[in-house]
Amino acid sequence: MYKHFKRFGDFFASFCLLMLLSPLLLVVTVLLTLQNKGKPFFYQNRPGKDAKPFDIIKFKSMTDARDASGTLLPDRDRITAFGAFLRKTSIDELPQLLNVLKGDMSLVGPRPLLFKYIPLYTPEQMRRHEMRPGITGWAQVNGRNSISWTDKFRMDIYYVDNVSLLLDIRIMLLTFGKVFRGSGVNQSDDRPMQPFNGTN
Repeated sequence: MYKHFKRFGDFFASFCLLMLLSPLLLVVTVLLTLQNKGKPFFYQNRPGKDAKPFDIIKFKSMTDARDASGTLLPDRDRITAFGAFLRKTSIDELPQLLNVLKGDMSLVGPRPLLFKYIPLYTPEQMRRHEMRPGITGWAQVNGRNSISWTDKFRMDIYYVDNVSLLLDIRIMLLTFGKVFRGSGVNQSDDRPMQPFNGTN
């Protein structure tokens, strides 16, 4: 029952949050447009519900600096001071509210990963795509990058099997707590996520 209501709740909540946060979003967009030569957003194709592709939207926290051969420099050399601040405060994730509004994502759900991982999933791990991916999720509030991929996927499947309004509220409250403490809920520069190789 709740799964049918969840989409309506996502649409209403993302619309209200976009309206409420619009001054902040506008300021950040302008600053990043100036900093990144007219490119304030980062887009990347990710698998959504049923592994269907969509373009995830984030604020662009890194430059496009390259070495003499034209290869992009390592992330640590391209991230700007303002970009690091956006990541630490999770502000870089806020454009994903547009993904939620469009129906690509949910506020809460398994995080959308990379297409290159899909061939490595077990049938059980593949079940994480039974629901729309989320801006935050059960794995993100239970260790994020400090837990193994096996534990991340186990928590994703737990969420898929136990999704409820109360669980979503709990995850959102835990997410807000982490953001306010400055620990974020997603990628971290001091503890980056290691690539999934099918076993870790």
